[in-house]
Amino acid sequence: MAKKIEKQFKVLAPGGQATPAPPLGPALGANGVNPGQFIQLFNDRTRDLNGKIVGCIITLYADRSFDIEIKSSPAAVLLRAAAGIEKGSGVPHTEKVGSVTKDQVRAIAEEKMEDLNAACIESAMRIIEGTARSMGVTVEGA
Repeated sequence: MAKKIEKQFKVLAPGGQATPAPPLGPALGANGVNPGQFIQLFNDRTRDLNGKIVGCIITLYADRSFDIEIKSSPAAVLLRAAAGIEKGSGVPHTEKVGSVTKDQVRAIAEEKMEDLNAACIESAMRIIEGTARSMGVTVEGA
C-alpha cells in the first residue's frame, strides 16, 4: 500500500550549500520536515550545482517521512546569470536592464526542458523569451 501524502510544498535553496538557517530551516520545521535530514539529503543530491539556486518539491507523508524532487533553477535566475545583472527591471517595458543572445536562450531552454510545458525546443525558447521580456531583458536577434 502506498504511503498517505500529508503535504507537498516547494522551496528554493542554493545547491550543495543549503543550511538550516532562515529562511529554509523555519519553513521546513513549520511543515513538519526535519531540517537536518533534509539539508543533508539536499546537499548530497545537489553537490555538483555548487551554490546555484535550485527548486525542490518536498512530499511529506503521514508517517513523517519525506521525499524530495530536485528541479532545475528558475528561468529568472538563469537569465540573470546569462545577462550578468543583479536583478530584473521594476518597469520592464520601458527600462531595459540587460540583454541575452538567442544561443543563451537556447541553452537555458535546453537546461529547463524537462520542467517546462513545451513540446519542442522552439516552444521552450519562447517561454524563456517571455520571462526575459517580463524582467526587462532584451533578446538579441529576436
